[in-house]
Amino acid sequence: MKLYIKNMVCSRCILVVKDVLEKLDYPAQNVSLGEVDLNKELKATEKETLNQALQTFGFEIIDDKNSRLIEQIKSSIIALVHQHNIELKSNLSDYLSSKLQQDYHSLSNLFSEVEGTTIEKYFIAQKIEKVKELLIYDELSLSEIAHQLHYSSVAYLSNQFKKVTGFTPTYFKNMKTRKRKPLDEV
Repeated sequence: MKLYIKNMVCSRCILVVKDVLEKLDYPAQNVSLGEVDLNKELKATEKETLNQALQTFGFEIIDDKNSRLIEQIKSSIIALVHQHNIELKSNLSDYLSSKLQQDYHSLSNLFSEVEGTTIEKYFIAQKIEKVKELLIYDELSLSEIAHQLHYSSVAYLSNQFKKVTGFTPTYFKNMKTRKRKPLDEV
């Protein structure tokens, strides 16, 4: 049985969901960003018990098709930017279409309608959050960050960063209070 889980955006989220499943004795074949493959079908009461346990940690089971698709888009982008750090061999639209086996135009329209922003802006917001993280760690130069996140130049990264945050990367790095967002709020 496949379940889709809202707000599951990082490795720690996966660990929390695995822990909830173990405590409820619902064995899972696989737990990944936004998805759980259970070894058995859950009865309605079991599903509700699981949902209540997940809600304690800010997660919830998604039942409708469109919400599941939105979460799959978000999880794919988050994984691409924050976990895999892979360079797209094609553009984002081809990547998502291939990964989700859906026409990109349909995905884009649904995402924009439900989220109030475009997939591209969401992708950029995730990349900027990753830039913020790397700036705070202070282990890489801006040039190295641009290269790692596959920006064509430092200038392009800086312009995009300022457009999204209102700050230059250098100014952000030197701020006393940093303004990072949790991934599920981007």
